[in-house]
This record gives sequence, C-alpha cells and structure tokens, in this order.
Amino acid sequence: MAEAVASPEIRSRRANELADRYVALWNEPNAERRRQMIAELWTEDGLHILQPPEEIREVAARPGIGLSAVLEARGYAELDARAASAYEEWVGAQGLTFRRRDDVEPLHDVVKFTWEAVDKDGEVTAVGLNFLILAADGRIRRDYTFVIG
Repeated sequence: MAEAVASPEIRSRRANELADRYVALWNEPNAERRRQMIAELWTEDGLHILQPPEEIREVAARPGIGLSAVLEARGYAELDARAASAYEEWVGAQGLTFRRRDDVEPLHDVVKFTWEAVDKDGEVTAVGLNFLILAADGRIRRDYTFVIG
C-alpha cells in the first residue's frame, strides 16, 4: 500500500517501527548485524548528519579553529564507521543505552522523534532529536540528528 493512501494508524505504526529499528542500531554490539541493519535502514547513498552538543560547536568555532562541528556520514561504509564509533564510545566504554521517547511523528516522507541516552542507573545523560527523510521504499535518505540536551 502506498504511503499516501495508508491510514494514519498504519503510517504511525510504520514510523514507530522505523524509530525502534533506528535506535536499536546504536545499541547493537555485533558489527555484522550493525552492517545488516544499516543496509535495511538507509538507502545506499543515505546521509547521516549530526549536529553535536552546543559545547562542542563552541569549541570548533573558536578563533584559530573556525570550524563548524557537523559530522556527516554518507553511504554504507561511512555509516558503518559512524555507528561503530558511537557504539564503542557511548555503549561500550560508557555503558549507555539509547532508547526512543514516545513522540514519533510521521509527516509525508519525514519521521520525527526524540531519543535518550541513559546510564546503568536509568539517568538520562543526553537527549537527541531526529528528522528522518525517507525514500519511496521507506528507507532513510537523510538523517538529521540534533543533540539537544
């Protein structure tokens, strides 16, 4: 069934399932499974664009540095490297777990939701906002991620 004629309930269910699979990727310990998940989630030329927290952007913009702190990963190999490094740092080294909040919203070819990184005690250590722009087949073409807290 085409997305344009799918009922609001079906669109909502599909968006929730996509957000669940997306968040599961960042928690996945198995590298081969992560690569498989990336191919299932993104188009071959899919793009992940991350705007890091404000403090990192401020450091990058300092005089003498003058950079914008935006991370981009395009295509399966770069997405795999991005997911692997995120897993190693946040899940592996720091013991965090990513989970989505209950605010997934689909709108045409966009899915919006927020996620949290929680520590072993259940304390929220970070919050992010995602806008996923989907291809006709329902996979991610563009992934805009904002760390907001």
